[in-house]
Amino acid sequence: MKKVLFVCLGNICRSPLAEALFKKHVEARGLQDEFMADSCGTATYHIGHQPDARSRANAKTNGLIYSHQGRQITQQDFTSFHIIIPMDTSNKSDLEKINQNEDATIRLMRDYDRGFEGTDVPDPYFGGERGFQEVFEMLDRATAYLLDELTGNL
Repeated sequence: MKKVLFVCLGNICRSPLAEALFKKHVEARGLQDEFMADSCGTATYHIGHQPDARSRANAKTNGLIYSHQGRQITQQDFTSFHIIIPMDTSNKSDLEKINQNEDATIRLMRDYDRGFEGTDVPDPYFGGERGFQEVFEMLDRATAYLLDELTGNL
């Protein structure tokens, strides 16, 4: 089973949404026995919290209902997951600094969003409804393309 970990700063907006969207694509393709996903944050701000209410409301508007309990990355995550996917270059840098597993694969989320490789998923936390919708759309695309790559369906 391939294990995928999505990472953002606080684990209440982008990474739990990416986790939920990836699971949606996995289920739609009937691949639940082949993939497992989780999400976490690099910071301790929201450990134990549910995802941001605005993010959940936007997802619900788009037909996706999800929940998650915020947590912080651990050293074990670097060996337990096949691929670790930070939402932005800042979190990628933080992951690379704390990673003690030289074999860990860390790639940006938008490396899977064709035409946007190397760019960040913006944090919608301080923005309005439009920002949450834009993040939803880019994560929906990128998680589908990620699954394509992981299954060899490019």
